[in-house]
Amino acid sequence: MKFTNARILAAVLTLAVTGSFASAGSNTGSLAPSATVTGNCTVTGSTLAFGAYDYAVTNRTANVDQTSLVTLLCTSGTVGTVRLGQGANAGTGSTDAVPARRLVSGTDFLNYALFSDSPGGTVWGNTTATGKVNAAGTGANQTLTVYGRVAGGQNVPVGNYTDTVIVTVDF
Repeated sequence: MKFTNARILAAVLTLAVTGSFASAGSNTGSLAPSATVTGNCTVTGSTLAFGAYDYAVTNRTANVDQTSLVTLLCTSGTVGTVRLGQGANAGTGSTDAVPARRLVSGTDFLNYALFSDSPGGTVWGNTTATGKVNAAGTGANQTLTVYGRVAGGQNVPVGNYTDTVIVTVDF
């Protein structure tokens, strides 16, 4: 059988117009895409700078109160509880529920506390009961205020006092 240019052209045009050569039939199936969205949260803390502590004049009786922020990002519908650790320099008798936090300079300590609602309010601890429960995650950053207090009346040597507190989110 001899194919001519005209027959080849006709076959190509038929394919172009119909999208296929003639077929005996067709059948269908289905595809079932799916995904599982898992709950997740991230948490970051910022610096809590108390500034100058002056026992001789200002802080003989007055507290130093400052605030800081913790930023929480949770998948929509995920509820996170943010806990604050005892700190790297926790005092004797410190517990996760009632932390005895201390700033350190060399071998000297300056006591401080962290609160979840106001200076001198509810101690922000490192347990589910003493952590701060956040509203359900929205997929957007949420900020939580940390209220810090260095109590007045602490006569400590001159120095730069620091601590590190681990921030954890349970979800």
